[in-house]
Amino acid sequence: MMQKTSINGGFPSVRLRRLRSNPRLRDLVRETELNPRDFILPLFVKHGQNQRVPIRSMPGQDQMTVDQLPSEVDSIAKLGIPAVVLFGIPEHKDAVGSDAYDPDGIIQQAVRAIKATHTDLLVITDVCFCEFTDHGHCGIIGHQHGRTDVDNDATLGILVKEAVAQCQAGADMIAPSGMMDGMIAALRTGLDGADFAHIPIMSYAAKYASGFYGPFRDAAESTPQFGDRRTYQMDPANGAEALREVGLDVAEGADILMVKPALSYLDVIRRVKDAHPEIPLAAYNVSGEYSMVKAAAANGWIDEQRIALEILTSIKRAGADMILTYFAKDAAKWLA
Repeated sequence: MMQKTSINGGFPSVRLRRLRSNPRLRDLVRETELNPRDFILPLFVKHGQNQRVPIRSMPGQDQMTVDQLPSEVDSIAKLGIPAVVLFGIPEHKDAVGSDAYDPDGIIQQAVRAIKATHTDLLVITDVCFCEFTDHGHCGIIGHQHGRTDVDNDATLGILVKEAVAQCQAGADMIAPSGMMDGMIAALRTGLDGADFAHIPIMSYAAKYASGFYGPFRDAAESTPQFGDRRTYQMDPANGAEALREVGLDVAEGADILMVKPALSYLDVIRRVKDAHPEIPLAAYNVSGEYSMVKAAAANGWIDEQRIALEILTSIKRAGADMILTYFAKDAAKWLA
């Protein structure tokens, strides 16, 4: 069938399809490129020996013991992935999450194990308490004004203790995720005072109270034992509030900003990048986003590789400079 040609002033109109006609030409004009160096891979570390425990709700992901880390990070490094972010599952939990700042806590052990064999891999540590407390909340529980909730200011002090312990173990960057008011200023002051002024802070600056975290809570064994986290994580309906949160973290000294989750918050990623183009921006492609793709692919409903790369591309196109994603290893192989 002959194509229609529209005429404008005697000449054929511009046709964008000309630039799509050949795969090499499509490569040349592509605006957004994914690369393994864009990815940060989350890892879940637990006490014990010689164990890799599959995470039921996150196919392809495991809880692993510290002795499994050297071989795991070796495979990560060979794929060109530059960084990991660590989440710990302690042997014992208590009301203040003391394993988080114990010099021999699970994260500190993990950092030392990685750095013993891979000094050039960037090791980022999550700074929060939900994995370490017996109540599953992100800090110290207080009782004020007839309400039980996380005590913001009391939590700041133990966040500093946790961050300092992680840096003493050899962490290259900290990533506070608890959404406590004033946490970046407190951490920056605490790190500087402990001779860690060189350690950057990647702030979970806009972290929403999202339903997409369900599989992560299985993986990190961090489901709250009462209530929820809506008093400190953001309302999914709010966009302008994210810019207020981000602005405060910038003023307090955040080196990298983050939006979490990513896929349902592409508009927020774009708004944050437009507001602060000078500051690197991360986005967290979270567990629920990962698991939905895995489940649909397992049922034969979608092409996993195509969908995963399309999602990751959309996150980068929205403005993210780096992406925390459980697809990191697979995506690096697909992009090779």
